[in-house]
Amino acid sequence: MNTPQPKPNRGDSHINSAKGSLRQSLTWYSHIRRQPQLSKDTQLQTTLQKQLDTLTGNLNKLDTGIIRIAAFGLVSRGKSSVLNALMEQKILQTGPINGITQWPRTVRWTPNPDSKIIVELTDTPGLDEVEGESRAQMAKDIARQSDLILFIVAGDITRTEYKALTELRKTQKPLILVFNKIDLYPEQDRNAIYQQLQELGSGETIILPDEIVMVAAEPIPLQVRVEWPDGRITYEWETPEPIIDELKLKILEILNSEGKSLLALNALIQAKTAQTNIAQKLLQSREEAAEKLIWDFAKYKALAVGLNPIAFFDLLGGIGADLILIRSLAKLYGLPMTGYEASKLWKTILFSSGGLLLGELGSGLILGIGKTAGAAAGGMGDGMGIATFAGSAIAQGSFAGYGAYSVGQAAKIYLEQGCTWGPMGPDTIIQTILNQAEPDTIIARLKQEIFNRR
Repeated sequence: MNTPQPKPNRGDSHINSAKGSLRQSLTWYSHIRRQPQLSKDTQLQTTLQKQLDTLTGNLNKLDTGIIRIAAFGLVSRGKSSVLNALMEQKILQTGPINGITQWPRTVRWTPNPDSKIIVELTDTPGLDEVEGESRAQMAKDIARQSDLILFIVAGDITRTEYKALTELRKTQKPLILVFNKIDLYPEQDRNAIYQQLQELGSGETIILPDEIVMVAAEPIPLQVRVEWPDGRITYEWETPEPIIDELKLKILEILNSEGKSLLALNALIQAKTAQTNIAQKLLQSREEAAEKLIWDFAKYKALAVGLNPIAFFDLLGGIGADLILIRSLAKLYGLPMTGYEASKLWKTILFSSGGLLLGELGSGLILGIGKTAGAAAGGMGDGMGIATFAGSAIAQGSFAGYGAYSVGQAAKIYLEQGCTWGPMGPDTIIQTILNQAEPDTIIARLKQEIFNRR
């Protein structure tokens, strides 16, 4: 079998960027964990430690460069046999009894003697066995930690398999559908099943045709007629060699061309989830203080904007107050944020508000001009000018206060995403990796799925 040669790729750069992002996250959140006001919250400390362990584990995985491949499927589909065939030795237990694999087991695989890629293969219990809820959680945890998923079937896909396959697709991991035990089917039936698998999803992108591989990991023994020189004829049972080369070739092709980028992408997705979990917990712990901070800023902004007699400068002051509010909220939650990041978040909130905040700015500008004119007239003793100034100030201040409250509430929602923004944030690097993906690659196919769930 000819082993695919590595293609030029940006994998090393992606790995280094992912490492930098995770190290930055660990520094930030380790500092948060030591803050005096948070040190007595045991529940928060437990959550922080769990997520920090996740970040540390992913950083270690990037340092070692280990690619994790997990095999899923229902009972008796031959998951263990497929992994044994890949390793060319029977390490994992197999047998005719359903449910031989009772718990996940991971083994190390060296694809070929010259390979620099380190691979861990994880065998899992059947997804349709007892203890459904705990089994489902186990599958979810293993899939989250894996860089590539093998989903093993042994014929027409069942409703249970379709549901499991759909759930695994939500993990945003590359997936190969392995049609095992093809030696049990006549060629015509085998091709018909393969065609049905290719049409899987009825228009939905559940699996693509070139993500399906046919194998016979543990072919059934065949009776062979043996003719001896002395004229005797006997019959012996002979076990054919596994039909596994196509799957091995597919895996090596993915690992050589995209393995490092997939490793970085998976670590960043997990890091983003961990940071979001930390931020959500921090927000819950500081909810009351955050609401008070937002209301205080709303009042101060309303007064500052309303009483400022100079048009345009009152708007600049209001924008400045919004930026300070965003950074103050981040500081309250212990989340680091630069002025640039605060302005970027403010713009995101502004243009995603459905026109409400843009309307506030427009109304504020018009009222500000009227207020300035009223102030000028009032300074000359015109009573009508003073009334105009007061009316415009009250209206403009009300708009400004409402805007500050809206910005504060929206900022809280965005802060739940954790420190995933910025040049070294997971979001930024994930987008870079996805944008640099070559056409017709695994990462290019994952791009739409990941963007849809961001």
